[in-house]
Amino acid sequence: MDHHHEHTTPLSDARLPAAPAAATPGPSSHSPGSSHDDPKQESHQADAPVDSGVDAGSSSEYDQPNSGDHLLEAHNHHQDDEGFTDEGYNDSDASSFLSSVLSEVRRGVEIEGRQYASYGKHDYGMPMDEKELDRQDLQHHKYTLLLNDNLYAAPIPDERLQEGGSRVLDLGTGTGIWAMDLADKFPNAEIIGVDIAPTQPTFVPPNCIFEIDDVEEDWPYRPAHFDFIHGRDLMTAVRDWPRLIQQSYTHLKPGGWVQLASTIPGALSDDNTIPPNSGYLESARLYFEMAEKMGAPLDAPRKWGDQMRDAGFTNVQDVVYKLPMGPWPRGKRLRTVGRLEQIMILEGGFEAYMLRGYTQVLGGRPEDLQIILALARREIKDPNVHTYVQFHVTYGMKPE
Repeated sequence: MDHHHEHTTPLSDARLPAAPAAATPGPSSHSPGSSHDDPKQESHQADAPVDSGVDAGSSSEYDQPNSGDHLLEAHNHHQDDEGFTDEGYNDSDASSFLSSVLSEVRRGVEIEGRQYASYGKHDYGMPMDEKELDRQDLQHHKYTLLLNDNLYAAPIPDERLQEGGSRVLDLGTGTGIWAMDLADKFPNAEIIGVDIAPTQPTFVPPNCIFEIDDVEEDWPYRPAHFDFIHGRDLMTAVRDWPRLIQQSYTHLKPGGWVQLASTIPGALSDDNTIPPNSGYLESARLYFEMAEKMGAPLDAPRKWGDQMRDAGFTNVQDVVYKLPMGPWPRGKRLRTVGRLEQIMILEGGFEAYMLRGYTQVLGGRPEDLQIILALARREIKDPNVHTYVQFHVTYGMKPE
């Protein structure tokens, strides 16, 4: 979803009705790094990780888990030596930070004056909108950092994807960044990225192809065709999750894996720093209401596990990661993740979608929404507000 940069002055004297509390997260049946029920299933976590492109701190530096079972500790920003300001965000600081991240993500690789992104090391060919390319790069980079430099959490043995004849399907591939990254990691696997929009590059790894299709329609592939099916951030694109999960089961080989991942909007805090009459909580409540009326409820990830079991999947696990909003966490990796999330929200975030949905779906007035969003932006800039959203990852295996 494209977003536009907007500047709105926070309204310090604005007041809101008391916002409803954020939805209570359901219990996580599996936390990142815990053991799996089946000891025979090998995890890819022990193998060489994908380079996320940014120095997230050496192993000797303090870091912390970010699963749903751990409390996140805040960084002492008054003694910050990383250049983060007390305000948490300003235009010049953000621009410098994003330039640094994008430079490192794409750092390797200039051939005859042409820039090649590190996720693929292949030229894009046809021109693409630079802002959208940057957003996709940063979004992909953020999730790779969050998963500790891994492209997925499912315990798929690397050997399975290293074999010739292995196939991976990436649902809603967008600009194809994840698919290209995986194609580089597993050059013997065939990676197919599917999307309804032709926004993918022309020149790609030889084992990566893109197709234009709607994943909610009948899939054109043979049954038992894929070793891994992956979908990320499909929340407003999919209406019928049980059907998509059942199609995944049909088209996976025995022993193949499916993984779905998405954030759930709605700020949470481990230290009760969400302010009264929170603008962010109110904007999240409106976002949930819009999506519900559109037939695409945003809490769908909490049902994926049961839906996978109903479809016949085994070894189903729900993994909940905490995705901080702002550079407040003590750990350097999560501080970088939070900075990226903060900037993407402040430079558009879901505002374009909110404006359209608020007026057309809920029938609200744009000026009322601007007050709510101004308060939300002020909270996200405040280093004393330690909020995060949940990034849900659910995976399962088709029985052998």
